[in-house]
Amino acid sequence: MAAVFLVTLYEYSPLFYIAVVFTCFIVTTGLVLGWFGWDVPVILRNSEETQFSTRVFKKQMRQVKNPFGLEIANPSSASITTGITLTTDCLEDSLLTCYWGCSVQKLYEALQKHVYCFRINTPQASENALYSEYLHQEQYFIKKDSKEEIYCQLPRDTKIEDFGSVPRSRYPLVVLLTLADEDDREIYDIISMVSVIHIPDKTYKLSCRILYQYLLLAQGQFYDLKQLFMSANNNSTPSSNSSPEEKDTERSLLEKAGLAVNEVESPEENVKDCVVCQNGTVNWVLLPCRHTCLCDGCVKYFQQCPMCRQFVQESFALCYQKEQDKHKTKTL
Repeated sequence: MAAVFLVTLYEYSPLFYIAVVFTCFIVTTGLVLGWFGWDVPVILRNSEETQFSTRVFKKQMRQVKNPFGLEIANPSSASITTGITLTTDCLEDSLLTCYWGCSVQKLYEALQKHVYCFRINTPQASENALYSEYLHQEQYFIKKDSKEEIYCQLPRDTKIEDFGSVPRSRYPLVVLLTLADEDDREIYDIISMVSVIHIPDKTYKLSCRILYQYLLLAQGQFYDLKQLFMSANNNSTPSSNSSPEEKDTERSLLEKAGLAVNEVESPEENVKDCVVCQNGTVNWVLLPCRHTCLCDGCVKYFQQCPMCRQFVQESFALCYQKEQDKHKTKTL
């Protein structure tokens, strides 16, 4: 009945419709601006006060000591025909075993055997897991904290100059580091480390590098060891191992460019710069992109990595606040 009355009234009086719309507008404006003293929730916020509805999960990390260290010395000069030089840095006496032309399939089967069958904590255990699916083997004894350079090369009688086109069935070189002393295997959680190394040849001329590194634990797990990406300014300073002549040359070049300073900051000071505030200590690793670029104060404001804009699924701290406070007290 009321609807019929309003329709009839609208047909004879268009001004009534205009008056109703204007009245609704005035009432809505009054509610929003609080003219009537009623507390009406309104979604009007400052961008600085905006809080993310989705929280980034923060992992609790456990510190584990890795007794193995392996690097490639002069990777630009390494090749299948000339060989490769490896630099080791181990906390305990270790055995370095090189498998040239190791089968890709057998390597990952061996990693699964470490989880489900037996632990790969000795070169003999790796032999049993690989079923001798490699072309050549070399083994070296590494002394504790010696930082030795080990030269490895395929025998000339093998006459191998490349391992075929990609995808390959064999890795050029797989390096296994294990603890030499049986008693040391009871001390460390990490009992061996497997490194997959690419070496350039005629077919695949990608520069020599470590493709993958796997840490094998005594409990039967293995983890993929990956690099963390720091901001570019962390590597801007010259290396502390540079000779005085190289440092003088770099200093003269900086002076010509008008960028010289009285004293070059140490790399330890540079890594403290957060890419956002440029003041706090870089402490948080963002996953899955692995950029290490935020301090404790800035990490809570980002759901996307400020370096690559990838959404952050997880994050973890390199050093917790208590450890940072202890470090500060020691330096003071």
